Amino acid sequence: GQVDVDRLNEMVKTVGKDRLVLDLSCRKRGEDFVVVTDRWQKFTDVVVNEQTLQELEQYCSEFLVHGVEVEGKRAGIEETLVEMLGRWSSVPVTYAGGAKTLDDLDRVCALGQGRVDLTIGSALDIFGGDVAYRDVVAWQRENSRESRVTGHESPLSDSI
Repeated sequence: GQVDVDRLNEMVKTVGKDRLVLDLSCRKRGEDFVVVTDRWQKFTDVVVNEQTLQELEQYCSEFLVHGVEVEGKRAGIEETLVEMLGRWSSVPVTYAGGAKTLDDLDRVCALGQGRVDLTIGSALDIFGGDVAYRDVVAWQRENSRESRVTGHESPLSDSI
């Protein structure tokens, strides 16, 4: 139910911080998002907040954060979680969970202050969803052009 700092240190020593992505699968408990384990069934003592992210950033180059309540359901993203990640993380973050329309790309970009990427899985037409893969590629290309003009990194820049 807690982070094993000794194991994290061992992993960093073995493979390097720049090769580690920490997966924080989160479920809502009260007003907090809490890391869960064991097929997303067991709550840990790890609350996803600014302090936790700052502590964990010393062990990784990126976070992969799952919004477990909406993952794979095409029910919409966990907007509060995305907003917090954009505000608090100083390393790249990829958010997974709930994307249902192409508009979710813009929503994550806005809520995450351009600092949170989005994965889309079951919502894509190639997996039986309604979001056309070609539209996602076009969105990414358009936003990559904008990023070259503005100097900001594009969401999904390395994802497609």
